[in-house]
Amino acid sequence: MEIRKHLHIVRRQKKVDWTQFLCGIPARDYIFQKEPYEEQITQASAYLKEADHVLIGAGAGLSAAAGLTYSGKRFQENFSDFIKKYGLQDMYSAGFYPFQTEEERWGYWCRHSYVNRIKPPALLLYQQLFDLVKEKDYFVLTTNVDHQFQKAGFLEERIFATQGDYGRIQCMKDVIPGPMMPFPCLPRLVQAEKDCKIPSYMVPKCPVCGGPMAMNLRCDQYFVEDEQWNEAAENYGKYLKQLKKGKAVLLELGVGFNTPSIIRFPFEKMVREHKNTELIRLNRDEAVIPESFGDRGIGINRDLCDSLRDITIEIKRYPQIICRTADIKPNRNQSAQWEKSAEVLLAGQNRTGK
Repeated sequence: MEIRKHLHIVRRQKKVDWTQFLCGIPARDYIFQKEPYEEQITQASAYLKEADHVLIGAGAGLSAAAGLTYSGKRFQENFSDFIKKYGLQDMYSAGFYPFQTEEERWGYWCRHSYVNRIKPPALLLYQQLFDLVKEKDYFVLTTNVDHQFQKAGFLEERIFATQGDYGRIQCMKDVIPGPMMPFPCLPRLVQAEKDCKIPSYMVPKCPVCGGPMAMNLRCDQYFVEDEQWNEAAENYGKYLKQLKKGKAVLLELGVGFNTPSIIRFPFEKMVREHKNTELIRLNRDEAVIPESFGDRGIGINRDLCDSLRDITIEIKRYPQIICRTADIKPNRNQSAQWEKSAEVLLAGQNRTGK
């Protein structure tokens, strides 16, 4: 098959202006909530049960909690030879290492992509997350590039991976707009790698300009936003309009302050501007919530695995009994009966302290 069949022609489309999402919340407004963990889990479960829409915002902390850590034992087991030869400290900083040759650079990146994108199956945490939202009107906004959402069953048209994909490569800089192509031969390059290098004849070259290629990662001004990227951005824009219809929950997972203008700040802005929107922020160390959100924001500073597990357990203990109008249109008597049942259930929860 000709390599040009893999190329995607970039169409000039109106792009999302991320600067419009800056939240403007002063740092002094951020607090670590003091409510007991059990109460936070109960409240987060109630948010999700009642939600018509669930927008997931996922950062690196989610994949790290799932097992795709970039340092420590996992890094040492997969890159012991690179550590010995180049003194690399972790997979993140290794991506910026000034390798002297293309053979060395691709020797590293092939293995990096293989151990983080190609080799891992759908991880349990992502599968549990899919089970949690699959019956809802969901969408995923993520800065992760490891393809775990797709592997776990999330629909491609409901995912916007803003920062790229470890499974695709692009022209490094010379062609504007640069060509984009999938990287199906990556496992073969990993097998051919020796002494931290791949053979010269296997080094990827741009099929248009003949220049060097790079992973499709947003790290400089040459990041390619191709037709697929623009389609995902358009789908996300349409979904944001849907959030104004009904009750929306923003489920933020493992998002810190590395690139807050993509997920964290926009989510806070949406909560401020739409009274029917609630935020659930799960992060081990950085789940601070603007105090002004009141009871429309929950920040749980625990391991993501524990938090999602306990939220799921709580939802299964008290399954949703409120009918969604999109599915069934109840008559007045049915609505009154359901409301009465809900009051009884909530009263029982209050008595038991759960």
